[in-house]
Amino acid sequence: MALLVWVLRSINPREVWEHAQHANGWLLLLTVVIATLTFPVRTIRWRVILRDVDGRRLPWTPLWHATTIGFMANNLLPARAGEVARAYVASRQLPVRFSTALTSLGVERVFDGLIMLGLMAFAIAAPSFPAQAHVGGRSLAAVVTSAAVLFGILLLVALIVVHRPAPWLKVFERAARRLLPARLAERVSSGAEGIIAGLVVLKSPSRFAGVVFWSLVLWLKNAAAFAICFRAFGIDVPIEAALLLQGIIGFGVAVPSTPGYIGVFEAATLVTLQFYGVDSSLAVSYALTYHVTTFIPITLLGFWSLSRLHLRLRELSAAQGAA
Repeated sequence: MALLVWVLRSINPREVWEHAQHANGWLLLLTVVIATLTFPVRTIRWRVILRDVDGRRLPWTPLWHATTIGFMANNLLPARAGEVARAYVASRQLPVRFSTALTSLGVERVFDGLIMLGLMAFAIAAPSFPAQAHVGGRSLAAVVTSAAVLFGILLLVALIVVHRPAPWLKVFERAARRLLPARLAERVSSGAEGIIAGLVVLKSPSRFAGVVFWSLVLWLKNAAAFAICFRAFGIDVPIEAALLLQGIIGFGVAVPSTPGYIGVFEAATLVTLQFYGVDSSLAVSYALTYHVTTFIPITLLGFWSLSRLHLRLRELSAAQGAA
């Protein structure tokens, strides 16, 4: 919430409201539709990553319910509780371990990071990119390069572990038995096996390529929603600014924070659009309108899935605590 206070401290609320009122309603509607259509793409990609113990594809509908519930939980609960909620719902509806489902979401985040960084690099390389763009005193290009190295290392470690899991499992089991009570050590060791199972997608070239493809589709579609919303507000920035905006937002909300990333989303949007010389009141109006209008559909879809599965929001909170 402190970030939201920082965003709102120096803008005129009346100007923010006027900008929102004058936005093109049809383009806003198109923005919401395209942003919401990213969630079926997420489900398709998750179906490529997550398989049962025999390597068979899992049915679409339970994964869709888990996806909508997870993102609804991210909107309503703190600390990115939706990741745990997705894994919890999937493990309840499908023959997969909770640890395997949760690890598959970790694989998603690594691919998300690499694809977003690649698209951000494209935006930074464009002639329209403002050379004065700095974050925390460092050039944005240097920040992106550092993040790319980090995600590349994570992917490399995952590839090494999944191709030779036995030695890693033995080391992990030995450490768990030495440091933890016997019963807890057994559970932790079993969870480690589930983690390895969640990384199996990295061993299949065809599935690996499928994850890359659907990740690219996902983030290009998401960027299209941002770009259309630029036009709805009459914001005159190059189209590649949408690639930069979604990347900064994506990494901003990756850190556990407030429900629905309130404040984080607006601050990231304000900082990015200021790089391109957009007026602060217009940038905040854009951020608040986009955030609120795209927040509603997935939240309602998540509640619908909760009712279909006879689950309660309280149960998701309890699952997060148990995890």
